Amino acid sequence: MAEGTTPTSSLAENKARLPLIALIGPPNSGKTTLFNHLTGLRQKVANYPGVTVEKYVGQVQCDRERTVELIDLPGVHGFSARTLDERVTRDVLEGHVEDLPAPDAVVLIVDCTRLESQLMLVEPVLKLEIPTLLVLNMWDELEERGGNLNEMELADLLGVEVVKTNARVGLGVERVKEFLSGVEVRERGLPPPVRVLSNVPRGVPLPMIDAFTARRRRLDKVVDRASFVSPGPARPTDALDAVFLHRIWGPLVFLTVVVVVFQSIFTWAVPLMDGVELLITSSGEWLASRLADGWFRSLLIDGVWSGVGSVVVFLPQILILFLFLGILEDSGYMARAAVIADRVMYRVGLQGRAFLPLLSGYACAIPAILAARTVEDERDRLATIFITPFMTCSARLPVYALLIAAFIPEGRLLGPFLGYRAAVLLGLYGLGIAAAVVTAFLLKRTLLRAQPGSFVMDLPSYRLPSARSIGLRLLDRSKIFLRRAGSIIFAVAIVLWVLTQFPRTDAGPPLIEDSALGRIGQVIEPTIEPLGFDWRIGVGLVTSLAAREVIVGTLGTIYGVEDATDDSITLQETLRRDLTLPSAIGLLVFFAFALQCMSTVAVMRRETGGWKWPILQFSYMLFLAYSGAFIAVRIF
Repeated sequence: MAEGTTPTSSLAENKARLPLIALIGPPNSGKTTLFNHLTGLRQKVANYPGVTVEKYVGQVQCDRERTVELIDLPGVHGFSARTLDERVTRDVLEGHVEDLPAPDAVVLIVDCTRLESQLMLVEPVLKLEIPTLLVLNMWDELEERGGNLNEMELADLLGVEVVKTNARVGLGVERVKEFLSGVEVRERGLPPPVRVLSNVPRGVPLPMIDAFTARRRRLDKVVDRASFVSPGPARPTDALDAVFLHRIWGPLVFLTVVVVVFQSIFTWAVPLMDGVELLITSSGEWLASRLADGWFRSLLIDGVWSGVGSVVVFLPQILILFLFLGILEDSGYMARAAVIADRVMYRVGLQGRAFLPLLSGYACAIPAILAARTVEDERDRLATIFITPFMTCSARLPVYALLIAAFIPEGRLLGPFLGYRAAVLLGLYGLGIAAAVVTAFLLKRTLLRAQPGSFVMDLPSYRLPSARSIGLRLLDRSKIFLRRAGSIIFAVAIVLWVLTQFPRTDAGPPLIEDSALGRIGQVIEPTIEPLGFDWRIGVGLVTSLAAREVIVGTLGTIYGVEDATDDSITLQETLRRDLTLPSAIGLLVFFAFALQCMSTVAVMRRETGGWKWPILQFSYMLFLAYSGAFIAVRIF
């Protein structure tokens, strides 16, 4: 084969796939908002081969005949590869990721109100010599704050096409699509098209500038020649920061926001939960009336419908939590919360950079552990990973909501602002935070002894969140939750039902306490009896190792089978009959501390490179859970 030719198989493979465009940008540049605008609901999530970093890939319908694939890369400031995000981003752009072709083009988005610092990512991207579109996002804010930029001159200086956008409202998105529609699949085996800075003579390679001071001077010249006028400070931002970053008012505002969120989880979600519960109940009754009495009807109604339905009913509460988190993040307040948290975290040996991974732990510990890779110091990263499961993830919320609604009376603690149930929920979140703080303090003075590094964060301006972006985020979270209900909880519900049917007798299925499931629980019962738990709770604790919220489905299955003929008895009422208030509080404390999630343990092992830290983490949290529940039962 002649040199420089492309194998026929490679040409056929190129023609068979869609053009792949990489979307890259610094954090808080509007990258994900642009990705959601371009792809809408045509997106999927998977892991990169060999690592736990998630990749978001979506299809963009440019016109009736043109479709391309867009991959949303992690937000980075450069390719120094000090963090896993930076290494993954660099490897994707260079075509070194297994089962993922090198991108055919790049869309580089920057916040043009912070052009000087954001352009630090431009030069390393251009060195890859891939067709590139530079997106100047938040252009409306640049003009409103008195800034200016000659985008045509900037395009000439960099040798790339430039587009002005406001991704939050979709301004300029059509011009981005025009660029995407012109991208063709690059043939493998051929050199990439040459792209050089226009102020460098043709044929002269782009100088390899590694020193940061040197690169900054080069970009400063580009910015000056493009007539960039830095925008003035945003007046609302200055006024709000005077309060939100104040040493006294800042923490008080943060605490107020937290109280409002938890109160809303109970007050706003009630009618939605009632609607979901009515839908599940009525659909189950409709389905049961059309099935003949027998094992299949029992499996479907008593097992699957009772188990999965008892968890799905909590979806509104989880979505309300994510609604608030999305608003706070997109508005720019979360970055301020990290600054406030740094003042406290520094005293326990961590830095403010660990706040964002810990905060994402309120959604799920798994992505939170992955997010800890942005912490550059290895000891700080390990400490962050170790304490992340103490953050009250959304999987704990169904357990908390069930027990609180069953045992805590509704009433007002602070007038209309805070009720008893919300106060208990807030206390459980606070209990997890306290355990995390104490654990971090101990770790940073024993196993992970080190001085905390400096914390620098580029604070974005305050902005109105995009309803579309938040809506897509809630839809994505609903899919994840329902997927768990439809897979893990579904499988557990079937296994539990099978265990309730054996050993069979001449009269049919055994009583629940005489079944295989009951006998398993009775073996466990002596261990947990000091906590006030019976064999039913013991079975729930074991099954919840698959996922924390499974215990709700487990109890729903157990009590659903036991009380199948009495539709008037709800799960909450049954729990009040079988559990005392001290036992219920002990169970809440147990779940506040215990690491009841094997998926988290598996990710911990992958992120730390062995079993040492996961085993230590699981054992330590189990000890705290058992001890905490033991003490709580005797106090209350």
